[in-house]
Amino acid sequence: MKENELVSKIKALQKKITTTTKLLGLEKYKKEIAEIMPQTSGADFWSDQERAKTVSQRLSWLQNQVYDWERLSKEVDDLLTIAQEDQKDASVSLREEAERHLVDLEKKFAEKEFLVLFSGEYDADNAVVAIHAGAGGVDAADWAGMLTRMIMRFCEKNNFRVNVLDESRGSEAGIKSIFFEVVGPQAYGYLKSENGVHRLVRISPFDAEKMRHTSFALIEVIPELAEVAEIEIKDEDLRIDVFRAGGHGGQSVNTTDSAVRIVHLPTGITVTCQNERSQRQNKEKAMQVLKSKLHRYYEAEREEEKQVLRGEFTEAAWGNQIRSYVLHPYKMVKDHRTEHETSDVVGVLDGDLQPFVESYLKYLKK
Repeated sequence: MKENELVSKIKALQKKITTTTKLLGLEKYKKEIAEIMPQTSGADFWSDQERAKTVSQRLSWLQNQVYDWERLSKEVDDLLTIAQEDQKDASVSLREEAERHLVDLEKKFAEKEFLVLFSGEYDADNAVVAIHAGAGGVDAADWAGMLTRMIMRFCEKNNFRVNVLDESRGSEAGIKSIFFEVVGPQAYGYLKSENGVHRLVRISPFDAEKMRHTSFALIEVIPELAEVAEIEIKDEDLRIDVFRAGGHGGQSVNTTDSAVRIVHLPTGITVTCQNERSQRQNKEKAMQVLKSKLHRYYEAEREEEKQVLRGEFTEAAWGNQIRSYVLHPYKMVKDHRTEHETSDVVGVLDGDLQPFVESYLKYLKK
C-alpha cells in the first residue's frame, strides 16, 4: 500500500467513526452520564438495591461506550498524524506497521459499529423472556430446558443480569415453562431475535429405540417498560391469586403465600411471579410485567398483528418455527427469516447467538 493510499484509508475510517458516533448519539450518552452521576452519590441511593444495581449497570455501560469510542477516535487521529508526517521519508517497515495498526483499528470499529443496529423504539430496554415447551412431550420439555440454558449463557456472555420470576419443571426432564427478566443495556434489542417457535430434530435420549424426534418450544420476548403511562388497568379487570412459592425466594419458600398470579380478564394475559421474598414485591413485579405485556398487546392490535403478541401464544408446532436446530442426520442451525445458518450447533446451544442477532437486526433494516 502506498503512503497516500494509507492516509486515504485512515481518513475514510475517521469519517466512519464520526458518522457512527452521531448516529449512536454519543453526546446523549454524555448527558445521561451527567444526569445519573449525582444520583449514585445520594445518601439513599442503595436503599433500593435492585434499582441501584440497574442504574449502576447503565452508568457503567454508558461510560464504557463513551471511553471506547473516544479512545478509538484518538487512536485513528494519532495514526493519521504519524502517516502524514512520515509520508515522504517513511521506511517500508514503519509503513507496514502503520498498515497493521490500521487493520486492527478497522476491526475494532466493525465490532462496535454493530450498536448502530439498535434503533428500535424499545431496543434499549430490559427484556422479559418466557419459554414454553410445545409439541413433543418429554422431548419438548427437555428442549425448552436446553433453550433456557442457551439464552442464559448468552445473557452471561453479555453481562446481563437474569432474575427468574416463575418456573414449572417437566415431570421427567427439562421445563414446562419458565419466566424471567433480563436486565442490561440493550437487553431487548439483543434478545428480540429469539422471539418465536424453535424446532429441534435429534435422536431422542428418551426413546429406547433411538428414533429421530422433532420437538418444539416457544420463546416470547417483550421489552420491560419502566413506566407505561397510557395503560390503565381497572381493578375489576383483574383476578389476583396468591399461593405458596415453589422454588425461589429463600427461607420463606413453601411456608407463606408469597407467590402471586395476576390474570387480566379482558385479554386473558396471565403473569405469575414467585421469586421475590414478599407477596407485595411479587405483586409489584407482576403488575409491571403485565403493563408491559398489555402495552405490546394493544400496540399489536393497532398494527393488526394481534397474533404476534396476544395473551394466547402462537402454537409451538410444525410450520411456525423461526429457527431449526438439526442434530441428526447432520448438524445445522438455520434461521428461516434471515437464512443465516451454521454447522456449529454446540456453540449456538452454548449461547453463541451473536451472528443470529446481527443477521436479524440487519434483516429488520431491509
